[in-house]
Amino acid sequence: MRPEIFEKAQAIMQNRRQNVIVENNRRIDEVNEKIPEIRAINDELFNTGKKIIGIIRAGGADVQQKIEKLKQENLGAQDYSRSLLIRNGFPDDYLNIHYNCEKCDDTGYCNGEMCECFKQLCGKLEADEINKHSNLELSSFDTFELSYYTGDEHNMMKRIFEYARNYAEKFTPASNSILIYGKTGLGKTHISLAIANRILEKGYSVLYDSVVNMLHKIEEEHFSYNHKAEMMNLIMQTDLLIIDDLGTERETAFYNSTIYNIINTRLNYRKPVIISTNLDYDEILTNYDERIVSRLTTQYVTLQFCGKDIRWQKKNEKNKRY
Repeated sequence: MRPEIFEKAQAIMQNRRQNVIVENNRRIDEVNEKIPEIRAINDELFNTGKKIIGIIRAGGADVQQKIEKLKQENLGAQDYSRSLLIRNGFPDDYLNIHYNCEKCDDTGYCNGEMCECFKQLCGKLEADEINKHSNLELSSFDTFELSYYTGDEHNMMKRIFEYARNYAEKFTPASNSILIYGKTGLGKTHISLAIANRILEKGYSVLYDSVVNMLHKIEEEHFSYNHKAEMMNLIMQTDLLIIDDLGTERETAFYNSTIYNIINTRLNYRKPVIISTNLDYDEILTNYDERIVSRLTTQYVTLQFCGKDIRWQKKNEKNKRY
């Protein structure tokens, strides 16, 4: 993990924790003003530590009994405090601190190890850095134009569009994987980016990159002096992986095994992948070995894009205007 990503994630975690504490203090002030009796109860509970120290220092044969009695009194006071909250229209846990992560209390660490929430945040920040080089912000479902498709092709593309939009709206980290294929200029990248945008808006992590860039980064790390695997870890951890332009990579044993590893591992962990390619069905069968083809054709939802090159249509319209 790059130091700058780690530091940025730490700052975000600290900010999250601080915001929760500030919000809890605001709630305490609100309740103390509206229910003075609770302020008195909380003051008593706050002094529990001092009372226990006093009991221990005083000594005697009944130290444990006195501490147990104090404990029961505190539990009773807490129950009474919760009943007062409910009577005054507040939830019974209104004064509890509600951290974003209950495992680590927004510290980023649990039992001396990095918490899963911190790992996920670092992965999202890494993915965001990679996604900066794509046109994520330029594509949405609202800007996808079905008017460029006609006849049966229009009906087919309308069904694909509706499936993609529904997929994005109902997305979970266990959603189906999708293979998008068809000739260039038919809107495959636009739909992929629109899905990515909507899923990012829902708070999930998305990694979007071309197959060439992705494989190049993995190759660089794999054959580096330190034999790192940061890119591969990121690929495996992200909620949704989108691989663009499958088939444009060089045909090497390392690349083929890496593609298989990505596809197979994410399927095993039920983590979705969206793959787009300009290859047609027969070219996919020709270009990739049986293990990859089997998984793409039997375990992925396949969406075949059809129609005429939209970029060519737009260019033709522009020429006619001038």
